[in-house]
Amino acid sequence: MAPAPPSTPDPEFRERLRADCTRCTGLCCVAPAFSASADFAITKPAGTPCPNLLADSRCGIHDRLRDSGFPGCTVFDCFGAGQHLTQVTFGGRDWREDPRLAERMFAAFPVLRELHELLYYLHEARTLPAARVLHADLEAALVATDQLTRQDAGALLETDLAAHWRSVNVLLSRASELARKGHGAPDRELRGADLAGKSLGGADLRGANLRGALLLGTDLRGADLRLADLTGADVRGADLAGADLTTSLFLVQAQLDAARGDDRTRLPATARRPRHWVRARSAG
Repeated sequence: MAPAPPSTPDPEFRERLRADCTRCTGLCCVAPAFSASADFAITKPAGTPCPNLLADSRCGIHDRLRDSGFPGCTVFDCFGAGQHLTQVTFGGRDWREDPRLAERMFAAFPVLRELHELLYYLHEARTLPAARVLHADLEAALVATDQLTRQDAGALLETDLAAHWRSVNVLLSRASELARKGHGAPDRELRGADLAGKSLGGADLRGANLRGALLLGTDLRGADLRLADLTGADVRGADLAGADLTTSLFLVQAQLDAARGDDRTRLPATARRPRHWVRARSAG
């Protein structure tokens, strides 16, 4: 029996969790640190603006990040935390105004981003028909998490993020178990598994628990990943050509952007097919 698709997500809520760089002050280009690697062409300390950041808070090479050696930037998703921090938490102020303001904004950014990511997962879990018995608890956790995002910067920095993640993750894991029940064999319990570089082309991974799995460069061509839980799975460079992810659980756009695929890859209706996939398929 084919896995039942999740119910329709709330488009307005999804839009809130979608990054809007026009309402942000380039926080993701300043706050995080990154090192010269396959993902970044240069090393940049935390709190230092990327040299590609323009005065209007836009990226000067946004349309050619991959070709310029910055593929890591193309797979970063703030889940809307950037514009929320700029417009709501700091009332439209810019970190360039005051070094003390900048310090607080940069420190609060990763906290708010994690909370927004949690909102995304909770929203997705709430749409799963099989997890209906948990919907009231998921709604309560969503409301509580939303309230945390609306705190001022000082309160945000005092939030016990680890404790909140742990409590919410119990609910998310249970929702995942309910959604996957009856669709996965015992050997599909692959939480945290190191599958980097493995050949899993054509594998039946329906209902597999791949939470936190390392799928770096893994061959998943033609794999059936319906109702597979991909929470936090590292799929950088994984080949998803022809794979079926139509009902994959907790799949985020950044994961797709980090992977490879083609026009045969089946995606959830709410996902966007990465532009570089077509070029990758043509080149292969």
